[in-house]
Amino acid sequence: MKLRRTRATRLVAALLIAPLTVAPMLATPAYAQFGGIVFDPSNYAQNVLTAARSLQQITNQITSLQNEAQMLINQARNLASLPYSSLQQLQQSVQRTQQLLSQAQNIAYDVQQIDRAFAQKYSTVSMSASDAQLVADAKSRWQNTVGGLQDAMRVQATVVGNIDTNRTQMSALVGSSQSATGALQATQAGNQLLALQAQQLADLTALVAANGRAQALQSAEQAAAAEQGREQRRRFLTPGVGYQPGNARMFPNSGN
Repeated sequence: MKLRRTRATRLVAALLIAPLTVAPMLATPAYAQFGGIVFDPSNYAQNVLTAARSLQQITNQITSLQNEAQMLINQARNLASLPYSSLQQLQQSVQRTQQLLSQAQNIAYDVQQIDRAFAQKYSTVSMSASDAQLVADAKSRWQNTVGGLQDAMRVQATVVGNIDTNRTQMSALVGSSQSATGALQATQAGNQLLALQAQQLADLTALVAANGRAQALQSAEQAAAAEQGREQRRRFLTPGVGYQPGNARMFPNSGN
């Protein structure tokens, strides 16, 4: 385009100079043998100037079209969608952790279920309960504690397993962000990085909840065991119920 513009400029300049060099030598317009003006330098120069202006306008229009085309190309780049998506992998990681939380043993993450379990197993020990019932309740509480500890360790294992997946996704997203060709691709890569951070926070929340549940069950079991121990000691020391005093012979067959 620049080469064409240079050639056109040179042509216009040559056309402008030619009549100016000829004009001084022509004192009067040249006439043909049969009469009439053959060449008018001023008219010729005016026509050349008009052609030059028209050429300049065409050149400006071509430049404007080129700028508009480049603007459309840039807009297309800015509107291009990111070819990489980590949404499926992130959702799978969240689902794995959520599934473990939903599989909590014995006492799940449900307020009403927790209230019922504590009212039945962890509240004040009934003085009318049989010894067999006390033993059964103690075993049930111990099972709840062991189940809570196992659930916490399963969540821990899942969160640790997600670390390698998160590392792979982070590397891919950072690479996509650095090679983004437009604003939309860069924004989408940034949003997916934020989603990855949200997934990691969800894993951390699940881990804290599982560990807290295990510790709470263990503390509740210890408190209930202490209360049950007091009740059993009371029964043991109650006359006619627990311990019965009597005479003991060290050597019953000694003959003394």
